[in-house]
Amino acid sequence: MTQNTAWQTAKNILCIRLDHFGDVLMATPALRALKESFAGCRLTLLTSPAGAGIARHIPEIDDTIEYEAPWMKSSAPRDAGQDFGMIAQLRERRFDAAVIFTTYSQSALPAAMLCHLAGIPLRLAHCRENPYQLLTDWQPDPEPRQTIRHEVRRQLDLVASVGASTSDERLSFALHPDDLIWAGAQLEARDIDRSQPWFLLHPGGTAASRRYPPQHWAQVAAELSRRLPCNLVFSGSAAETGLVNGILQHVRELHPAARLHSFAGQISLGQLAAIMSHASLLIANNTGPAHLAAALGKPVVDLYALTNPQHTPWKTPSRVLYHDVSCRFCYKSVCPQGHHGCLTGVEPARVVEAALELLHGEPLADPNDSQPLAQSLPA
Repeated sequence: MTQNTAWQTAKNILCIRLDHFGDVLMATPALRALKESFAGCRLTLLTSPAGAGIARHIPEIDDTIEYEAPWMKSSAPRDAGQDFGMIAQLRERRFDAAVIFTTYSQSALPAAMLCHLAGIPLRLAHCRENPYQLLTDWQPDPEPRQTIRHEVRRQLDLVASVGASTSDERLSFALHPDDLIWAGAQLEARDIDRSQPWFLLHPGGTAASRRYPPQHWAQVAAELSRRLPCNLVFSGSAAETGLVNGILQHVRELHPAARLHSFAGQISLGQLAAIMSHASLLIANNTGPAHLAAALGKPVVDLYALTNPQHTPWKTPSRVLYHDVSCRFCYKSVCPQGHHGCLTGVEPARVVEAALELLHGEPLADPNDSQPLAQSLPA
């Protein structure tokens, strides 16, 4: 392995995070550590199209390269010539070093081979097996058998191994003035008083196994409206517009006086963040917007499917709600048992109480909401 002094001279660093925007957000403290520790370095993010949309909001990122890596599940089949083209592009950029950020279930070796063929001299990643010449610096991966770390801590530990650290471990996200102006105008047009409590609800999610049932969402919204007459604003992607509209229809049947609004399929990521910055708190599944709220310092009620324990809200007030099941931590995008018990077992009344507790700054009422999920892992 190389000495940390070699990294201290690296000025042009490629950072690889090929997942969704929430995963990119959870790598931002590690990006900050690189920026602060290696004076004058320039960071280029190699990421998926889904991850690229957030890069313009992360001050630590100087440039972005989009890449649909064939070893990632979200990538479509294509000609291998595109991969050879990426190798050539990276070679032309003459990077001094590459940091490969992965979850424990992902192999860093395909990205390491990409960087090796591109002639990047320093290459760092977690690795479960001996990478030999593919990585110049690597950390043995103890997860999940020996330990479980939050995803943010995992990436901070990785860059710390080459001498990069930061005293500010918060997630990074910069709101743009034009998005804030737009959000203010939109809220005013809907007669949403920003001086009064109101909630943002995000019922969607990229993985089916991490979505709270629509009928439960409707019951949560209806009961919140009864308990605390306030505006409820829904968000979602274009693909989730039908989901949101169905929930809104059900809420109106349960509580016709509910004050409901939807931005589903209508706004950019920056506009979502600007709207979120004005909300009292967010209620969401374990998905990207939950990490966006953490980056903005917003309280989060996180409806947390027990697919994995590493992605709870980072350094922001939160309630993590789940129902314990024997099949927890399956790491699956689709519930292998078909019952979604870790979410369907979360009663809507619990969600409402958690939201009101967060709103009023009350202490935790349910120990199950606050215990680090890693403590629930079987020995």
